[in-house]
Amino acid sequence: MAINVTLFRALRPQRFAFTASSQRSTIASSRFISTLILTEHDGGFVKSSSVSAIVAAKSLGEDNSISMLLAGSGPSLDEAAADAAKCHPSVSQVLVADSDKFKYHLAEPWAKLVELVQQKGGYSHIIAASSSFGKNILPRAAALLDASPITDVVEILGSHQFVRPIYAGNALSTVRYSGDQPCMLTIRSTSFLVSAESRLGTAAISQVDLSTIDEEIVGKSRYVGCSSQGTERPDLGNARIVVTGGRGLKSAENFKMIEKLAEKLEAAVGATRAAVDAGFVPNELQVGQTGKIVAPELYMAFGVSGAIQHLAGIRDSKVIVAVNKDADAPIFQVADYGLVGDLFDVVPELIEKLPEKK
Repeated sequence: MAINVTLFRALRPQRFAFTASSQRSTIASSRFISTLILTEHDGGFVKSSSVSAIVAAKSLGEDNSISMLLAGSGPSLDEAAADAAKCHPSVSQVLVADSDKFKYHLAEPWAKLVELVQQKGGYSHIIAASSSFGKNILPRAAALLDASPITDVVEILGSHQFVRPIYAGNALSTVRYSGDQPCMLTIRSTSFLVSAESRLGTAAISQVDLSTIDEEIVGKSRYVGCSSQGTERPDLGNARIVVTGGRGLKSAENFKMIEKLAEKLEAAVGATRAAVDAGFVPNELQVGQTGKIVAPELYMAFGVSGAIQHLAGIRDSKVIVAVNKDADAPIFQVADYGLVGDLFDVVPELIEKLPEKK
């Protein structure tokens, strides 16, 4: 990579311009654009992060032909395909790969599927959300297609020019893709919000011909199991309100205060990496650079110091409220509202004074 130019924008992280990939034939932006969305689904519904990938694809060009790729088996796949067909008006086609090979979201079979569909469809772009699903599949598929993926895209400036965070979100780099097709991206769903026009699509559904795909595509990984908390709380990645606890809570028993407060606010529960490493909560609740990237309307942080890795995951929050007994904690530098106080006094008082949910 060669640094071409450095730009600065007031009140925003520094922006750097890079040229990505080797100096092979550059794809002209005027060429026909077609995008394949690697779609994650669960329980017969398309995940909102995949709908955000459609919103991102719209930014590539006005004449972009968008297809969604779903894989799995059983009735839930059919339900998810029907949901995908109507999830956004910009989707022109839903491709369905129905096979027990794709019952679980393993990278090896999915990567082979992406390679097969790309060979037949010749898409100019392949996009997945920057979730565990996308991060697991897209790099392996990119290796099979001899492409250099661009990860964690937060803004699309053109069909081959993208903005992504570096240095834990303290700077933004502008990257121009100059490789051969396809251009492969993972996008941060919090940066591409889904509007009310969604759920108005009428896309056609078609089956992917799997007759030419290898039978032996299991690879070295195997599905072991899936565990879920089974709570009624909102999903952490899409919640309107997030209540997060840090190492300052001192124990898993004390962390139950955060859960009780979240229940009253009908909020999702988050945690810092330190709280997760200490065993207070499972790692699926971790917020930050190596956890979930969130962008709620209200983010409440209790006993969170504000490590740079954590701040990278909450920068897009609309309002940040922090409570910490250390007045010099870095979290106060990004908080809209801050209270220097003992969380063991503040949280119980909040729980007491907030009304019970109806």
